[in-house]
Amino acid sequence: MNKHKKIAMSVASLLAALSLAACTHKDAPKVVDDAALRGAAAEPGQWITIGRDQGETRFSPLKQIDRSTIGRLGLAWSYDTQSLRGLEATPLISNGIMYASADWSNVFAVDARTGKELWRWDAKADRVRGYRACCDVVNRGVALYKDSVFVGVLDGRLVSLDAKTGGVKWDVQTTPTDLPYTITGAPRVVDGKVIIGNGGAELGVRGFVSAYDAETGKLAWRFYTVPGDPSKGPDGAASDEAMKKALPTWTGEWWKGGGGGTAWDAFAYDAEAKLLYVGVGNGAPWDRAIRSPGGGDNLFLSSIIALDVATGELKWHYQTTPGDQWDYTAVQSIILADIAIDGKPRKVLMQAPKNGYFYVIDRATGKLISAEHFTANTWASHIDLKTGRPAINAKAYYGSEPIMSLPGPAGAHNWNPMAYSPRTGLVYFP
Repeated sequence: MNKHKKIAMSVASLLAALSLAACTHKDAPKVVDDAALRGAAAEPGQWITIGRDQGETRFSPLKQIDRSTIGRLGLAWSYDTQSLRGLEATPLISNGIMYASADWSNVFAVDARTGKELWRWDAKADRVRGYRACCDVVNRGVALYKDSVFVGVLDGRLVSLDAKTGGVKWDVQTTPTDLPYTITGAPRVVDGKVIIGNGGAELGVRGFVSAYDAETGKLAWRFYTVPGDPSKGPDGAASDEAMKKALPTWTGEWWKGGGGGTAWDAFAYDAEAKLLYVGVGNGAPWDRAIRSPGGGDNLFLSSIIALDVATGELKWHYQTTPGDQWDYTAVQSIILADIAIDGKPRKVLMQAPKNGYFYVIDRATGKLISAEHFTANTWASHIDLKTGRPAINAKAYYGSEPIMSLPGPAGAHNWNPMAYSPRTGLVYFP
């Protein structure tokens, strides 16, 4: 095993194990149900969902590790993840057990105090999908709910595992098997539904988000992020009305290239508003002149969409990069927070996507509050706060002549998670 990957996993395991010091053995085991997920922020010794809370703040209130104690940290234990590829998962902690995923969507559970393996599950992912995965055969984590662990598998399956044994409870194929779809992102559980997206826009697929009943694996609703072939009529999906709005923003025969718009990573949930927020990715192909030769915004590429969690219907959208042709996805971390702006409390959504601007948006309405760039860029001079649209540099539209484009395709901020501290009022991201 690669030494650096093993060290990285060991450090993650160590920090998670140390965080359990806030929990005593007298604590009664707690079930990860809807109430627990809604109140996750109030449980300092648990990390029961990928962003620690449903607003995805990734903020830990634990104080044992600080500037005065960090020098005394040492290796408590290590665990061989049996991985030879990338490790990108955030481990979850519930009642002293750590759950995490490794490459090829394999899942393991260990005692967080000792590092002893409790069980390990081999996803037996279709290895052919490896060459269809744009960015390695990674997996960003699992979801917990009641007595189940959920994982999205590289080959497009969503699987429910028994949290005690790792045995399969149900296994559903969420994507067409004849197209280059993949899953690398972590599922989320909201109001008894398991939410999962997919990837593959670089290879020509049509993006969508699905919700499944956590107990049975039955499809609850599906939302397509870009229009399909108009000649085939409505999809019979939750997105049908939204596609009527999106369709006029596309031209040509985009559906032959898939259209793109995969939602491969970012989700957040406002339990009070019952709104699920989804980050949407790039177009297929990248170049709008090929994808949509008559121009257009190409909704809902590179957008944040707010969906009714019960029905999957669209409530609002905000497009960070209209007509995107630079792979400036809006699939990066989404954080929900209540902050003071001009002396007044606001419920906001924050994101630092690939295009280099940091967005603060009213999460109830989708209205843009602020957008400032956090890195050098050549594609847009500013974001108009009245219209919410970027002032795009005409020279940024590439053609037959080479141009300098910043940020580059890797983006100013990619999949790496970000966090918000209510203590400092700052957002932290690489």
